[in-house]
Amino acid sequence: MAVDVLIRGGRIVDGTGNPWFYGDVAIEGDRIVAVTPPGRIPAEYAGTIVDASERVVSPGFIDIQSHSIIPLMLDGTCLSKITQGVTTEIMGEGWTPAPFGGLIDSPMAGAFFANRMPEWEERARGWRRFRDWLEAMVERGVSPNIGSFLAGGTLRQYAKGMAMGPATPAELDTMRRVMAEAMEDGAFGVSYALIYPPDTFASTEEIIEVCRVVARYGGLYITHMRSEADRLFEALDETFRIGREAGLPVEIYHLKAAGVSNWGKMPETIERIDKARDSGLDVTADMYPYTAAGTGLASVLPPWVAAEGKFFDNLRDPAMRERIRQEVLNPSGDWEALASEAGPEGVMPVGMEHPELKQYVGKRLSEIAELRGQHWLDTVFDLLLTEGRNIFTIYFVMNEDNLRLQLRQPWIKISTDAGGLDPAWAVERGPVHPRAYGTYTRVLGKYVREERVLRLEDAVRKMSSAVADRLGLRDRGLLRPGYFADVVVFDPATVADRATFTDPHQLSVGVEHVWVNGVQVIANGHHTGAMPGRIVDGPGRR
Repeated sequence: MAVDVLIRGGRIVDGTGNPWFYGDVAIEGDRIVAVTPPGRIPAEYAGTIVDASERVVSPGFIDIQSHSIIPLMLDGTCLSKITQGVTTEIMGEGWTPAPFGGLIDSPMAGAFFANRMPEWEERARGWRRFRDWLEAMVERGVSPNIGSFLAGGTLRQYAKGMAMGPATPAELDTMRRVMAEAMEDGAFGVSYALIYPPDTFASTEEIIEVCRVVARYGGLYITHMRSEADRLFEALDETFRIGREAGLPVEIYHLKAAGVSNWGKMPETIERIDKARDSGLDVTADMYPYTAAGTGLASVLPPWVAAEGKFFDNLRDPAMRERIRQEVLNPSGDWEALASEAGPEGVMPVGMEHPELKQYVGKRLSEIAELRGQHWLDTVFDLLLTEGRNIFTIYFVMNEDNLRLQLRQPWIKISTDAGGLDPAWAVERGPVHPRAYGTYTRVLGKYVREERVLRLEDAVRKMSSAVADRLGLRDRGLLRPGYFADVVVFDPATVADRATFTDPHQLSVGVEHVWVNGVQVIANGHHTGAMPGRIVDGPGRR
């Protein structure tokens, strides 16, 4: 057997969860052609030999909650992800830039830094089909494989704009048509982020109708639930109902119990998911290994502030500001009041670019308000108005005990909820959540090697085959002959994250070699410049 690459003498962790074993992995073209005991394939038959002694060889990791849409437009290397061993990026939470049309004013309106990308704004106006943007990314060149869900917010905006209220029969018909087209274009299903407008304006019944279309194509409902805090159990009930009535599998994004008063709900949350599974509902979840969440500063305000596209107009209106103030300081309970869960001392705005605001980057909201001599809510209003767009913010709302408990659950997978960044350009855009740089390596270093919260084999399965199985990718996620050669070699003794909340733009260490579709993208810890990524398709692709 002549092979292009022979990875020799490594500790094989094949992605199944089975115990590791010593062996060799052979790659020919874009596929794995052999996984054998050591020495079975003579060296002279290999074009390239990689010595994996004292290293782990595993499948490439698949991020089911990637936000790499904008980073891939800026730079196709996806460096902070590839250097963690991520070989496939699955996008779609909250927003997708395609399909563009209907009542969507701007295809880039849902993106941080969209105002910095006029060339892509113009190009994206031609993406009338869901698949158009994926093909544009691959044509430009990307290092990882890419795929996506259709964002439920994009779908609703296409049919109904930013209006509140139930969808009309005609609007529902539009949603069904666009959803069906996206499934045929390769979407994995539909993704709803139910604390953000316009997703939050969608009723349970509307989501069920959309999900019935997804179910016809064998797709998945994936959700940032309507609450991860005070109404966590009610949000779980809604999620289960959608799965049952629409007749499709359910995935819960970044499972958490947010806010000190809710930390004790995690054991019962796990129990409720187990009971739902025992009853026959196919429901699973994913998570990132940090005690802080990250989203826009606008999330401290009720979603209706953004209705009809009048978010900034409402912030300028004194009467509306007073109405918002009363709702934020005395939340009604029907929206996710993140400031109440974290407290102003647990809110850290970081994504500010305006010259007047850069002095506040990385400070807590309580500190910024004190420096400005304001109530913290007035500070929120003024920061958003000055910046002129949403501001990426870190919310310290979770605890370590729950993270460890969640990691042990067999139906939990690992995800980043972040994009792939390169410090060379990303540092200019200010701090980010460290999960963009260290999610997978943090699990392998902190929770596997140091704390022994879970076995190495279990961790790799949660990062690879468990995700591939969830998405219906039958030729990725395992080290198995015939599978695509998405392969990672890492040092189990040194693999670790380096990114922190105060200094996030630091690449992980310990991942030495990465192949995507048989092409090496990381060699001896450095990016090769290769862009071999392909589109991965959902079950409805024709």
